[in-house]
Amino acid sequence: MLSRIKEITHTILPRLVEIRRHLHAHPELSGGEHQTSVYVAGVLYSCGLQVRESVGKTGVVGEFKGQGVDHRVLALRTDLDALPIDERTGLDYASRKPGIMHACGHDVHTTLGLGVAMVLTQLGGRFPGDVRFLFQPAEEIARGAGWMIRDGAMDQVSAVLGVHVYPTIPAGMVGIRYGVLTAAADDLEIVIIGESGHGARPHEAVDAVWIAAQVITTLQQAVSRTQNPLHPVVLSFGKISGGRAPNIIADRVTLTGTVRSLHPETYAQLPEWIEGIVASICQPYNARYELKYNRGVPSVYNDPTLSKLLENCAEDGWGKDRVQILSEPSLGAEDFSLYLQHAPGSMFRLGVGFCDRPNYPLHHPQFVVDESAIEVGVVTLAHAIHRYWLI
Repeated sequence: MLSRIKEITHTILPRLVEIRRHLHAHPELSGGEHQTSVYVAGVLYSCGLQVRESVGKTGVVGEFKGQGVDHRVLALRTDLDALPIDERTGLDYASRKPGIMHACGHDVHTTLGLGVAMVLTQLGGRFPGDVRFLFQPAEEIARGAGWMIRDGAMDQVSAVLGVHVYPTIPAGMVGIRYGVLTAAADDLEIVIIGESGHGARPHEAVDAVWIAAQVITTLQQAVSRTQNPLHPVVLSFGKISGGRAPNIIADRVTLTGTVRSLHPETYAQLPEWIEGIVASICQPYNARYELKYNRGVPSVYNDPTLSKLLENCAEDGWGKDRVQILSEPSLGAEDFSLYLQHAPGSMFRLGVGFCDRPNYPLHHPQFVVDESAIEVGVVTLAHAIHRYWLI
């Protein structure tokens, strides 16, 4: 079966590159993937799959029916959305939409999902159970998985596989991580409320800018001094807003940021810990505060059995020297974790890095992928789907 999977994938590879470049040239932002969804649905219809559109608002679900002797349903999740970034790659197929770019590889992910659907179609109904393709919107804002789940995308699903490109891993390589793959990610908003006054008489006011600066500095220092260094926490403020004029003491400053963690106990106590520090800074200076701590998505935890399946299938397809066991998790976040609340799953890293030129990171305006990785990803996933029914 593996040799046939590789043969089919190699034959359709020019079409897959064409699909990927079309998607790259026509990116759409989270929740607005209307044309992308229509395009994806069209390819799935041409493969003869049962297709549901407008799942999770702009998502698409394709159902590949097997022989029915095994009642398990295996899902493959890929994502559709792009980022609000101006592309600076200079590619012939660069984004045609100013300010929007596939800078996180979701165009590749979507292509992999479609490629696997094409391979399964040409293999025929040789699978004991059903395969469900989840083309998810709005991963970049960590909402699309929840939308898909609410619309029934995970109903009856027994296991789910996922993939994410990685530019620090060379193309042709597959990265496997056992256990925790990504961090839990939460959103934080702190409003410091002081009293306005003249810039020349700060003692008559309560300076919200100065207090906000202390909040930022103290929280960053406290992470290294009060949190277990073996349970990493990353707290980053990405936006500060407040003040009215250079000579007016600001009475209100808003800080917004993100909090990342890996350990469950740390994750549970972070809101109380942050609020305690903010309160201790504001109280001596007669300032008030408002704090909103919004839980985002939990960690992705890769199921050991499914991770071993992916590892074995990558080795079968490309050799042991092309498989990298990842020793460290990422502090990035993934709403793939929400699917794992309904079924076990595993996500692997697909290397897309070049060996002969600089590789820019994800979310960079010059991010480029080595398209030879597409064949590796499709074969690995299709082979894993074939082998899943044996575990």
